[in-house]
Amino acid sequence: MNEQVGFVFCKVIDGSGLSADVPLETCSTPLPEKGTFWIHLDFESEQSRNWLEEKSGLSAVTVEALLADDTRPRAASMDNGLLITLRGINCNPGADPDDMISIRLWMDDRRIISVRRLRVEAVNDMRKALDEGNGPESPGDFLVMLTDLMSERISGVVDDIDEGLDRIEEMIGEREPRKLRSELADFRRMIIRVRRYIIPQRETMVRLYMERIGWLSDSDTLRLREIAERTMRIIEDLDLMRDRASIAQEELNGRLSEQMNRTMYAMSIVATIFLPLGLLTGLLGINVGGIPGADTPWAFPAVCGILAVLAIVEYLLFRRKHII
Repeated sequence: MNEQVGFVFCKVIDGSGLSADVPLETCSTPLPEKGTFWIHLDFESEQSRNWLEEKSGLSAVTVEALLADDTRPRAASMDNGLLITLRGINCNPGADPDDMISIRLWMDDRRIISVRRLRVEAVNDMRKALDEGNGPESPGDFLVMLTDLMSERISGVVDDIDEGLDRIEEMIGEREPRKLRSELADFRRMIIRVRRYIIPQRETMVRLYMERIGWLSDSDTLRLREIAERTMRIIEDLDLMRDRASIAQEELNGRLSEQMNRTMYAMSIVATIFLPLGLLTGLLGINVGGIPGADTPWAFPAVCGILAVLAIVEYLLFRRKHII
């Protein structure tokens, strides 16, 4: 399919798990007698916007919702259909997985219009499944399969975060705390960003299975409820990981503080030992007459010996007082 005109692809789902590609120019013709149109559009294309506004048959409110910059997950009934916005993992090259991307859907019993800005891997999986004969058989099945695929990828990223936290917790006592702080901060940011979109997505899933929609079967509703419960478990896992990350951060901060205190303590001991030695050498170094031993050849070795004995005495005194 030619993506330069804004369409990524256009298919007819025939109800058996298979699909057939149809020419782009037929996407505005009357709907097929059997099956469901699936039209996938590129958000950035001006041609896509023009098609939605002029040839899709959707109201201006629905078109505006499909093209809105705000992509918070939601579900709402519009134009005798269902408007859905979902967030998924960004699997595009060079992207951070937690930088979640959106897909907007308008669905009824005969037509599905999906709009995306960046490539959504779950959509590619759906397309591949349809080409292989394992795709959805109805709009309700389509919605369930798409949300399930997106949820699986989110679960995979959450599992990766969990494994990363496990590794950091194991290395806290073995590795330099400063090297772990930045890595732990990255994981905490990932948790916050994923959780930010998963919570409204769970509310969207609840709204979907509670909606009374004719083309959603009881089986579809039950499966959507199961996906909503899985999303809730993901949120609970993220909350637990957030707490674990906070505890690990506190432990790292404690180790850094302890390390700094030990360093400052050692410097204080050294300064305390050398303070009287510095006082003595300062007195002997003043540029006035009458300095003892100024004309005596053995005076310098003698002073060095006195300083060494004084340092040893101070060290033994500190050890006896349990200062060091």
